[in-house]
Amino acid sequence: MENSIFNEMESSVASYCRSFPALFSKASGSEIWDVEGVRRLDFLAGAGALNYGHNHPALTAALVEYISKDGIAMSLDLHTEAKAAFLSTFAETAMSRCELDHVVQFTGPTGTNAVEAAMKIARKVTGRTTIAAFTNGFHGMTLGALAATGNAAHRRGAGLPLPGGALLPYDGYLGPDVDTTAYFEALLCDPSSGFDRPAAVIVECVQGEGGLNVARASWLRNLSRICRAHGVLLIVDDIQAGCGRSGGFFSFERADIVPDIVTLSKSLSGSGLPMSIVLIRRDLDQWEPGEHNGTFRGNNLAFVTARAALELFWRDDTFELEIARKAKRVHEALAVIAEDHPGVFAGQKGIGMMQGLLCVDAERAAAICGAAYERGLIIERAGPRDEVLKVFAPLTTPLAQLDEGLAILAEAVDVTSGQSCRNVA
Repeated sequence: MENSIFNEMESSVASYCRSFPALFSKASGSEIWDVEGVRRLDFLAGAGALNYGHNHPALTAALVEYISKDGIAMSLDLHTEAKAAFLSTFAETAMSRCELDHVVQFTGPTGTNAVEAAMKIARKVTGRTTIAAFTNGFHGMTLGALAATGNAAHRRGAGLPLPGGALLPYDGYLGPDVDTTAYFEALLCDPSSGFDRPAAVIVECVQGEGGLNVARASWLRNLSRICRAHGVLLIVDDIQAGCGRSGGFFSFERADIVPDIVTLSKSLSGSGLPMSIVLIRRDLDQWEPGEHNGTFRGNNLAFVTARAALELFWRDDTFELEIARKAKRVHEALAVIAEDHPGVFAGQKGIGMMQGLLCVDAERAAAICGAAYERGLIIERAGPRDEVLKVFAPLTTPLAQLDEGLAILAEAVDVTSGQSCRNVA
């Protein structure tokens, strides 16, 4: 098979393959190979859908065993053993971390489906229509999610107006010394502000696509307090920052808040299989049977690997401590790169294992990613102008491979800037 088949048959909407045009054939952990046998490190990780790497042996073994016994693959919302096992394990591991008294709604199959369901139930419960969101936020590509997404190019793709959303300034958007939640509160308290009380606020505790912007814990607590005081539901979109990517299983744990609604997808299945859910505060679960559904909400293969991942990684704090150690290593390496190239970078971004470097211009960021790819590292960009280099290595990446990838990144920066960087390992 040649790449020409994709040029002939596939829509021009495809994007990642333009930056990484190899014909890939197999992958394991943080490594991926093309048909010519060229090995690369994958620091894209399915845009956060492969937190545990490609084909983790424990997850693959659980899946193969289930399939070999004619386990049910697709079940709509029927009760199955695989779903029951996932729900029990999810309650015992993830939900118990924050004492969430929430029910689980299975939506399918992607994150934007979960966001749409979260918005719908918020509107149904409150009787209000507006969903407030934040600058540089990204929540998906369906119409409701786009109305809460800041990126102009994504919004234009809708082809029609996007009602039902109201954008607010995210933490740091007006400068580090401005608490933008005070602005939100002022709008709600002023009867002449022209700002209608929303049904809900949807927020990413760490904005992945928006440029690795991190909301301060104090800002999140203020936002939660304001929402509670004014009867506005708080939705945390944990689709990209959850499942360990920002440190804990949930990105909001560090702020010690309990959202009314949480959306999860991407790495929830543990293996890259499509799966998304909405966690709804128990008293808010006011759906009528079948009022929101989706054909592929019963992906039992994903339930099997999701349960296996929870059992393997989230029964205690061992994996969380491992993430913290690797995050420290990434932060230190990026600090060296940034300090050695002050004219190239304007600072570091992110938290946990979703970190990056803010380039002074998008063209430089693109050149660095291209040079890294040529040297064996797949790494993408984020931010409003694609100016942020986004290090998204799988959380399971061995330290030796993590150092290898960071060294390749440093070399790519050196090559494109014409100056040398210190050893980052």
